[in-house]
Amino acid sequence: MAAARRNVSVGLGLAGVLCAILGVCLLLVGPVIVKEQVVKNVRIDPNSISFSMWKDVPVPFYMSVHFFEVLNPKEVLQGAKPVLNERGPFVYREFRYKTNITFHDNDTVSFLEYRKLFFQPHLSNGSEEEYIIVPNILMMGAAVMVENLPTFVKLLLSGALAGLKQEAFMNLTVGEIMWGYEDPLIDAINAIVPGLIPFKGKFGLFMEFNNSDSGLFTVNTGMKNISRVHIVDSWNGLKKVNYWRSNECNMINGTAGEMWPPFMSPTSLEFYSPDACRSMTLVYERSGKFKGVPTYRFVAPKTLFANGTDYPPNEGFCPCMQSGILNVSTCRLNAPMFISHPHFYNADPALVNAVEGLHPSKDQHALFLDVHPMTGIPMNCSIKLQLNLYIKQVSGIIQTGKIKPVVLPLLWFAESGSIEGSVLKQFYTNLVLIPSVLNYLQYIFLGLSVPLIISAAVLMATSQRTTAEKSPCHPATQSQPSPPSETTPLLHDAGTLSQDDTEA
Repeated sequence: MAAARRNVSVGLGLAGVLCAILGVCLLLVGPVIVKEQVVKNVRIDPNSISFSMWKDVPVPFYMSVHFFEVLNPKEVLQGAKPVLNERGPFVYREFRYKTNITFHDNDTVSFLEYRKLFFQPHLSNGSEEEYIIVPNILMMGAAVMVENLPTFVKLLLSGALAGLKQEAFMNLTVGEIMWGYEDPLIDAINAIVPGLIPFKGKFGLFMEFNNSDSGLFTVNTGMKNISRVHIVDSWNGLKKVNYWRSNECNMINGTAGEMWPPFMSPTSLEFYSPDACRSMTLVYERSGKFKGVPTYRFVAPKTLFANGTDYPPNEGFCPCMQSGILNVSTCRLNAPMFISHPHFYNADPALVNAVEGLHPSKDQHALFLDVHPMTGIPMNCSIKLQLNLYIKQVSGIIQTGKIKPVVLPLLWFAESGSIEGSVLKQFYTNLVLIPSVLNYLQYIFLGLSVPLIISAAVLMATSQRTTAEKSPCHPATQSQPSPPSETTPLLHDAGTLSQDDTEA
């Protein structure tokens, strides 16, 4: 029995030591293994898991467009406040894919990314054949652009506008506003002011958005330095743009807006947006989970579209008006166009009060990005922007009537998408589940080692004590003669001794 206990204690001790060794190994080596797997699979390498996601974005992206219809165009011409009614959404399925992928020796790769949009009637609140009253963008934009030209030029333009029966507001279909309509005004304006509108034929707000690329991006692959993966090296061969008035504002910072370097900290992220003609910085808001995947949520700070007075670093983006709108005329053919958050969310209240029908809301109009911090891959996102046109009365051009200066919302759109299906399952298994299992195993092994080693020690001690008690040589069981005392006689009584001898 003692031998059996001894064997059991030895077995438990060995198991405890083995668990301790495994736990320590996982504690030290586990994070290294996970990090190596992340680095291997997020860099831009044809052999990485994320390469196919990067090349042909498998995430179902949708663009929802909301138009602002002007309900009182005649009154606006007389100086009244515009009354707007939001129409839509008109939803488009967006497909993104990269071409001309070229790897370079300096740890960079160049590519063109194309976008294709397909109307989704079942997801839309209306069809592309619906009519909406909107400003005559070409005419009103051209009027502001020629405001400082000689009076005779403006009178000549006004006469041409009258001959073409151009008015300040137009009734167009959604499809025409989006993808273009034939307008003789384009050729007329170019004849009077050559080069003012450098295109011919059709005009549409999203003509260049569909079936076109967003410019030639060159980004870091991360093969030599993973902390630089996806960081833009150049755009259209430029290290910085020349749209703005300061070097800081012209800088091309961050990524192309699709992925970010792994092992992110909860601070901020940057990306360059060709649509906004500038780099943009989003700030950390909170941690969360998207379908079990840990995420950091990044949102736009209030300073993103602030003017130079409220936020001096934005002075380079001026000339500015109220805070909350960005003047993009310098990269939009000098047309008086502005971008903002939908419904002038986070903007100067004066912009909201200048029209009727706007109701800014964080839940509906704030943009966000939910990014997995370990990999830098977005799990869920919704980028929302609004296009606005600055209109006003221009002396010499009678078609502008008595319109009071106003930044008039035209439309706002949201590009939204989230990882799902087999892509989400593969991502969760490889980059969330397996690292979590390794993390838990190290503590399980370390936790088991303590009771196993203690149990082994207890059993060993018990076994030794039992063996000692049953041994015949144990001092406690050996017969010992009593030592002599003062009352013990040294010689037996002689009679007693003789009797004993006789009996013997």
